[in-house]
Amino acid sequence: MYMTFRWFGRADPIPLAHIRQIPGVQGVVSALYDVPVGDTWPKSRLEQLQDDIADAGLRLAVVESIPVHEDIKLGRPTRDRLIANYCESVRAMGELGVRVLCYNFMPVFDWMRTDLAMRLPDGSTALAYDDAALTRMDVDLPGWATSYTAGELRGLLAAYGDMDAERLWDHFAYFLERVVPVAEQAGVRMAIHPDDPPWSIFGLPRIICRGADLERLVKLVDRPANGVTFCTGSLGALPENDLPAMVRRLGSRIHFAHCRNVRVTGERKFHETPHPSGDVSLADVLRAFRDTGFAGPMRPDHGRMIWGEQGRAGYGLYDRALGATYLEGLWEGLAGGE
Repeated sequence: MYMTFRWFGRADPIPLAHIRQIPGVQGVVSALYDVPVGDTWPKSRLEQLQDDIADAGLRLAVVESIPVHEDIKLGRPTRDRLIANYCESVRAMGELGVRVLCYNFMPVFDWMRTDLAMRLPDGSTALAYDDAALTRMDVDLPGWATSYTAGELRGLLAAYGDMDAERLWDHFAYFLERVVPVAEQAGVRMAIHPDDPPWSIFGLPRIICRGADLERLVKLVDRPANGVTFCTGSLGALPENDLPAMVRRLGSRIHFAHCRNVRVTGERKFHETPHPSGDVSLADVLRAFRDTGFAGPMRPDHGRMIWGEQGRAGYGLYDRALGATYLEGLWEGLAGGE
């Protein structure tokens, strides 16, 4: 295992020099955030990102992510052109030696929260989700993709009106059958991120929520390059998920690890917590990683906002740095035996 840290490029208020000072962090997780979804990533732009990170004494270890266009998920006629563009971006990654691609196949939205600053008893704030609160909101709620206007979002929701889970699986298989062989040839490992939260929202199908879903995914295109980003927070929000057992079943198909913690407080209701607390036993999860020979990148995922820090909710420096050192300590203890 080697530790990485998310960085949002030159617009990120956290300097790479500060990330380098976190003990154990070797790599950076980033992307080209201003390239329109569906366009091919210019290799020169990706190379500049890689150089910026290298100049700080780190390396670009993971691309997170190249977004999958909605037309691909919807199975529209434009998908072949968009998949071809996607493949070119993956090839550019491979040519530059970036070996892991984290992506998702969530319709319309990425991760979803209904509160970006829930106050915890210690005075810090954290991301939270409450399904009951979501049903009272419309498309102008926190955490939703800012790349769409309210009208565009409503149009997309309507386009998914007759989409069920099996049709989405079919479209996902179509995508993987064309992209995974290209990734394999380029030396890139595809690592699907689970749906966050791991259930349907606003009637949209979400299909990467449980252990059985992840196992179905890797069998769709049964090649080593087709794998998983194992996110303990996303999967841990669903109490039925036995995370250590899932790690052991997936084994070498886990290419990337997102580690964070959550406290489930009701039916489809949770909030994020410091890494050492919450309902997920990160020690047990990391033990399973060790037992299955995991040797890929790991990053502390969302963190609280602590010590008066302002900035991108969930992505402050301080609590994620604490999370990274906590995970490093757990791993060192496991590596030294029990």
